[in-house]
Amino acid sequence: MAEALTQKKLYPRRRSIRAILRFGIRTAMKVFADVEVEGKENLNQSGPLIVVANHFNFMDPVVVIHALPWPLEFIGGAQMPHAPQWLTFFPRIWGTFQVWRGEVSRDAIYMAQRILGENGILGVFPEGGSWAEQLRPARPGVGLLASSTRARILPIGLENTQYIFKPAEKGKRTVVKVRVGEPFGPFFHSERGLRDRQALDEIGHEIMRKIAALLPDSRRGIYSQMPEVQEAAREAAKFPWDPK
Repeated sequence: MAEALTQKKLYPRRRSIRAILRFGIRTAMKVFADVEVEGKENLNQSGPLIVVANHFNFMDPVVVIHALPWPLEFIGGAQMPHAPQWLTFFPRIWGTFQVWRGEVSRDAIYMAQRILGENGILGVFPEGGSWAEQLRPARPGVGLLASSTRARILPIGLENTQYIFKPAEKGKRTVVKVRVGEPFGPFFHSERGLRDRQALDEIGHEIMRKIAALLPDSRRGIYSQMPEVQEAAREAAKFPWDPK
């Protein structure tokens, strides 16, 4: 994929099909959810920008697309074990740069770096999957992207996306909250530092702490101030696709 696209500008891509998808998303949200966006003043940004958010549910990318004004690129998992079969087509049609969990996806990282190099806006869910409803550590890929591109980072906290199709009260739409924080960064390390897993992990922790500040403490997982929440989240913090 990377070789086929090296000779042309990437950002933005797939404008026609994405316009259709956005229309479908807006229509669906009017039926199933009330999306409340807090921190709209922080959306007055331009690229290069990495948008990062917590990932508790397969609907998270859809909500981010609905709430944010920019043409968005995404880097995300090729496997979607927690999403219903009817939704697994969406990343392919949108054109997500796919990462095989537990493996090094050099093509996806390369394409994401190119998007940011063209002052694009890239969406990343740093946890690498939606297997829990507690905040978990970031995977090293987001630290690599942040430190190698010097892009600023925009944190977002998503709340109640897991209840879009299961509202608390029958006949009422779910209130989904999208909290947009202040942009921060950029990060930079030497080329040697880019190969340092500890340095990348620390960048990841800083990113996750910014996201945690936008969530209720009971959802902050290992970043919570509540010891009982931290303890309950330790098992969920393990990445399911790591080699045994």
